[in-house]
Amino acid sequence: MNRIVEKFNYLKEKNQKAFIPFVTAGDPDLDTTLELVLALERAGADIIELGIPYSDPMADGPVIQASSTRALANGTKINSIMDKVKEIREKTQIPLIYLLYYNSVFKYGPERFFERCKAVGVDGLIIPDLPLEERAEVIEIADRYDICIIPMVAPTSNDRIKAITNLGKGFVYCVSVNGVTGTRQKLNTDIKEYMDLISSYTDMPKALGFGISNAEMAKTYAPYCEAIIVGSAIIKLVAEVGTQEEIIKRVYDFSVEIKDAIN
Repeated sequence: MNRIVEKFNYLKEKNQKAFIPFVTAGDPDLDTTLELVLALERAGADIIELGIPYSDPMADGPVIQASSTRALANGTKINSIMDKVKEIREKTQIPLIYLLYYNSVFKYGPERFFERCKAVGVDGLIIPDLPLEERAEVIEIADRYDICIIPMVAPTSNDRIKAITNLGKGFVYCVSVNGVTGTRQKLNTDIKEYMDLISSYTDMPKALGFGISNAEMAKTYAPYCEAIIVGSAIIKLVAEVGTQEEIIKRVYDFSVEIKDAIN
């Protein structure tokens, strides 16, 4: 069984919420990415998103865009990320997800990309710009390698939610606000109504992301979903000047606060 599915089944039995942090692979370097993954797991992360840096990330706010720029400037490539994930897999079995843009998959070659993902131990993909009309073909390949294509819905999705979540696997990435990623002090969306709407179309676990920036916000919104996603707030900590050890400590301490707040 796919590790993502196994994790949500386990957490459901324990009546616990999932904490899903995001880090950009290669920011500030791939060795630090490996150490961040291990530190996040120690802090209580249940699933980890690894962003594959891209030069024009349409769904990302300035914080994550800057992290992609730093990673690309360091020479981070898809193959080097794959190699590092293989190394990560020697140390942990935590579910791993790539967040990337469709052009990266297309240029790599979809069949080759999924084959490599399976070989190194990637469990799922989030592809924000994957066109609905091309999804079925991508999902067909993903299914052969037991890799979840995780659907993303937004507050404006409304009657498109059924089509978006159809054939998706793992969980539903529920974008909390209209716009791009980034830390916020509050969410203007009626989260309960939004989550109820999504639940009326699918029984997949719901993971809420975009804008959750601290433990208080995580605690407020966790009752309405099965998972909390935190990205930009963690990337800000990574971007602060300091040694690898200092980066790891900042991210670990913050992540412990999030995990404690949601359970």
